[in-house]
Amino acid sequence: MKNALTLFFLFFAVQSSAQIKGSQDFWETLAKHCGNAYEGQLVNPESDPRFEGRLIMHVRSCEEDAIRIPFFVGEDRSRTWMLTKEDDRIKLKHDHCHEDGSEDEITQYGGISSNTGFSAMQLFPADQETTDLIPYAAGNVWWITVDEEAFTYNLRRIGSETYFSVKFDLTKPVETPPAPWGWDNQTKK
Repeated sequence: MKNALTLFFLFFAVQSSAQIKGSQDFWETLAKHCGNAYEGQLVNPESDPRFEGRLIMHVRSCEEDAIRIPFFVGEDRSRTWMLTKEDDRIKLKHDHCHEDGSEDEITQYGGISSNTGFSAMQLFPADQETTDLIPYAAGNVWWITVDEEAFTYNLRRIGSETYFSVKFDLTKPVETPPAPWGWDNQTKK
């Protein structure tokens, strides 16, 4: 019994360490791309009139506890994915601004990872702020994957047919785009 208990605690300690390393490894892999921009394509749906035009992500700003990634759709520079560290977890928020820099009515929604996740993937179920702002999004789960070759941003709305996925090729940087709407260089106005 004593050996079994010792093995259990040893296994738990190793698992805990590996899980914490998961979110840290994810963060470090993403931060390696800081300053670079990449072109992407819709995976699901294969086409959508709301996402026509060139799809570009730009790992624009990397700080110790925050990474900001504008997502451009053609000339539309209204979207920025904002990742922040929350202890051993990561929070995803969506920042939406109009062309004049003012905040959209629907902005700052997202969620915090429910656990430390994996080195190549983090999951973000909708938080209470999102549920209060967008009641139908209470079942949203976003996830981001990143490795040396690709970055994907994904959304699944549990209990519906909604599934969105866009994939970016991290092996081919593209020209750095201008600042997203509402931002001045590295920070929000």
